[in-house]
Amino acid sequence: MMNLPINIDDLLTARTVEWERLEFKAGWNPQDVLHTMCAFANDFHNLGGGYIVLGVEEKKGSPVLPPTGISVGQVDKIQKEVIELGHKIQPHYHPIVVPATYKNKNIIVLWCVGGQTRPYKAPATLAKTNDRFFYYIRKASKTVLAKAQDEKELFSLAASVPFDDRAHHTATLKDLDLGLIRSYLHQVKSDLFEQTSKIGFVQLCRSMNIVDGPDELVRPKNVGLMFFNQEPCKYFPQTQIDIVHFPEGSGADSFSEKSFKGPVDAMLREALVHVRNQVIQERVVKYPDRPQAGRFFNYPFGAIEEALCNAVYHRSYEIREPIEVRILPDKIEITSFPGIDRSIRREDIKKFKFFARRYRNRRVGEFLKELDMTEGRGTGIPKMLQEIKKNGSPKPVFHIDSERTFLTVELPIHRVFLKTVKAKEQPIQPSESATGEVTAQVTAQVTAQVVAFCQSPRSAKEVMAELGLKHWKNFQVNYLKPLLKGNIIEMTIPDKPNSRLQKYRLTQKGKKYLQGQGK
Repeated sequence: MMNLPINIDDLLTARTVEWERLEFKAGWNPQDVLHTMCAFANDFHNLGGGYIVLGVEEKKGSPVLPPTGISVGQVDKIQKEVIELGHKIQPHYHPIVVPATYKNKNIIVLWCVGGQTRPYKAPATLAKTNDRFFYYIRKASKTVLAKAQDEKELFSLAASVPFDDRAHHTATLKDLDLGLIRSYLHQVKSDLFEQTSKIGFVQLCRSMNIVDGPDELVRPKNVGLMFFNQEPCKYFPQTQIDIVHFPEGSGADSFSEKSFKGPVDAMLREALVHVRNQVIQERVVKYPDRPQAGRFFNYPFGAIEEALCNAVYHRSYEIREPIEVRILPDKIEITSFPGIDRSIRREDIKKFKFFARRYRNRRVGEFLKELDMTEGRGTGIPKMLQEIKKNGSPKPVFHIDSERTFLTVELPIHRVFLKTVKAKEQPIQPSESATGEVTAQVTAQVTAQVVAFCQSPRSAKEVMAELGLKHWKNFQVNYLKPLLKGNIIEMTIPDKPNSRLQKYRLTQKGKKYLQGQGK
């Protein structure tokens, strides 16, 4: 008996599958089931087909639980009729039939994966005299007849199977890792996990729909190699996430780079852990007019998570370019190839309205959703905006070119952290004193940084590096002279100001400042 690759409870509560891909039926209505099978087979939006659950009543778009169930005597009869229905669809199409027990009731789940030979059409009725066949598709959570424009678009998809759902003819079953498969099934709490030691490997892979072809020539599907092979980049070059850190800006000579490879879900997790541990910072801001302090992050991690998950979901695995995350002093940029589908207008992008009609990697999205790494259709951008608003960060910026060859999501740093960045990069503005003398004002933060650094004598070059400054004149006028004049630091060789051995140390005032006694 076949098992589903996801948990029955998650399926019935639509936790891992969106409503558009679910159809609940309290009883057995062969004609309705036939039309819905045909619609899921056509997979008009490239979502990966869907599920028909028999024995569960639907009310106002939601399943009524516990289920009404199906009598024991009907279970076998329905399974045989489903096979007959598959022969009535042109070309023939058969779903995976899975009898199951839920809350002590018998139900049947028809797993209708997207067909390989679409478009499919089905008879209008099951009457013997019927000679009319129509194309059926899913619109929202309903099965409908394809209209003229929909039918034209459906034909354009003929023999066009998404890349992630195609068989990989240079790979073999040996390239699929049983350990990774078992780990995945355990994570998603699939009933299939308990069967992995009892059924053959081919049957296991067919149950998960990660292989294709006859028994004598079974080949892994691309999605199987992406998730259940230790080195997917052998089959799909540049399947990786590169994180490049430019602490002094993109034009500087110094930068660090780290690449993450491996199974798509593992690669994504490791990259996110790296960002959380190495990039995310928190700052507490105290306000003079209220006792509550503000807590802010330089970047809301939830927004980065959504942006990176979307990049993994929607990138093309045929294009040999990695996903790149650039960490700059004032922003993070996440770039993937290609760009946003042309059906989404530039005006909509500016308004953060991303309503794609078709998804590039229907199976990749399916697996990521079952792993709770993405929430499914159209939820990524709203969640990103929600996380950004919660943190008080600036709105993201989406960059695309006219040919839609790339997409860059720019996440600006929180303004609280931007002040620190600007203090390092821009000259301090002079102000006029009571005597009319123009002097530069060194901020308390810069003073504290220099005081902590100069506990032992330091050269000017060392202090500049600590402050992240490159220009000597800017440092001398706006930082060094005010600190000397303020008697915070002093020269080690005061009678030779320009000596190459000159260093700077704390004065008594500077030491008091260090101890928290100075202002």
